[in-house]
Amino acid sequence: MYKKRLKELREEKEVKQKELANLLGIKENTYSEYEIEYKIIPIKHLNTLCNYFNVSIDYIFDLTNFRSYPNCNNKINKNLMKIRLKELRKKHQLTQVKLANTINVAPSTISDYEREENVIATPFLYDICKKYHISADYLLGKIN
Repeated sequence: MYKKRLKELREEKEVKQKELANLLGIKENTYSEYEIEYKIIPIKHLNTLCNYFNVSIDYIFDLTNFRSYPNCNNKINKNLMKIRLKELRKKHQLTQVKLANTINVAPSTISDYEREENVIATPFLYDICKKYHISADYLLGKIN
């Protein structure tokens, strides 16, 4: 999902895992586990890394070869996320239950996303983007 690009970007910028761990406020071994996808990186940490490397989440997810988008926001916009997730569901004629079944989560999880209780978790964001051919950055309100 993201390990290839994370390692490439870190090596390209000649940054140590320890430096990135410090940036995220985590232990070095935790960052190492993110980079090899042993642990799933939380979306807030993924966003911080994208901002640090000046790349899009789509690029990190290997959904595009374009490194960044013009006029990209650094922050995730939960209000736009909920609106765009609902729009996606309606476009594909999906109920919350159907979308939840598609990405293997509880329907309450989709409800939480659409009520701005939580930001879409990294693996579910990736699954939605792959399945429905939508930009992660767009879905999270980082780009228009």
